[in-house]
Amino acid sequence: MKHKYYMAIALAAAARSARQGETPVGAVVVKDGSILAVAGNSREQDKDPTAHAEIVALRQAAKRWGDWRLYGSTVYVTLEPCPMCAGALLQARVKTVYYGASDPKGGALGSLMDMSFIQGFNHRLEVHGGLLADKAAKQLKQFFRSLR
Repeated sequence: MKHKYYMAIALAAAARSARQGETPVGAVVVKDGSILAVAGNSREQDKDPTAHAEIVALRQAAKRWGDWRLYGSTVYVTLEPCPMCAGALLQARVKTVYYGASDPKGGALGSLMDMSFIQGFNHRLEVHGGLLADKAAKQLKQFFRSLR
């Protein structure tokens, strides 16, 4: 199944982020069957509060695609996106989002709130949660356990 393949790439990006002291979240942007971008969190390294994996991946993908509108694209991310990232996914006109672990404290695509459809907004996200969720949650738990 291609979805698991792309999520495995996102999990590998998350693992790289963890090795750099970042919260292990990874994202992959796919359009027309091609990977446009792979990124992990880089907030600590970049000293940038917006450097979440999804944002970094969207920036890379838009640059590579040559347009900020990523119509028809799919994003795979290891953790349910926060409100900032959900907003960016909507703004980029992403078609579909697959995420791994749910985030009951900050998830904006169904857990804490659902920004996949905002009344009056001209775009909607198709969302599928729980893809390789156990592996994504395990990465996060191990990372935070190592900090204690």
